[in-house]
Amino acid sequence: MLRRVPLVLLSTLLLLSLAHQAGAQVAVAAASDLQTVMPEIVTRFQGAGGQRVRVSFGSSGQFVSQIQNGAPFDVFLSADDAYVAQLVESGHAVRSSVVEYAEGRLAMFTRRDSGIDISRGLSALADPKVRRIALANPEHAPYGRAAVSALKGAGIYDRVRTRLVLGENVSQAAQFAQTGNADVGLVALALTRAPAMQNGGISLEVPPELYPPIRQTGAVLTRSNQKDIAGKFLAFLESSEVATLLRSSGFGVAR
Repeated sequence: MLRRVPLVLLSTLLLLSLAHQAGAQVAVAAASDLQTVMPEIVTRFQGAGGQRVRVSFGSSGQFVSQIQNGAPFDVFLSADDAYVAQLVESGHAVRSSVVEYAEGRLAMFTRRDSGIDISRGLSALADPKVRRIALANPEHAPYGRAAVSALKGAGIYDRVRTRLVLGENVSQAAQFAQTGNADVGLVALALTRAPAMQNGGISLEVPPELYPPIRQTGAVLTRSNQKDIAGKFLAFLESSEVATLLRSSGFGVAR
């Protein structure tokens, strides 16, 4: 004979299930160049499906170390595909989940009151008035490596290397330039699209042929307990809606 489950118990179980689903969230470790666009991406994703997303921004290289040491993230959005490949090989990221969601773009930025004319491009950095040039630390930040490559490609690296000021990530490098602690910043084009930087400064995109492509990829992390939601979030990043948003925010679209 079948036992009847009391209605009150059924209602309680249903409420607990709904509460668990509502409390589920995906934790994302995101490259700092995504700061200007990620809030809108998260808002649209949450509006479409109701799943919550918590984002932490930082240096891609430093995130790799944190993830390998057990940091509780579900998704890693890197500014460099090599870092995601490294996590796949070490068993910390799911190989089948890897997606390329954007291509980074490098830009020069200076404050409007700096008196520095960057319209000439990278050659302007050789001007004696440019005493400090901010860029992300090339040891662990893709934009820093791109900046060094661009300076070498323009033939001025040896002339300006003693003026370089390194930020922990590209966001900190942009902050150095925005606050005047550096005269010029070589930073993510996407960060220069932020209202505060647009209103207070001048930016110029660095020709992409001067540095290797900044292929930005993401993956679900092996230790994640929210792999279903994490996978849906990565799939959303590949949508035409997000591609349009990324393009308008200073990124190239993944090929």
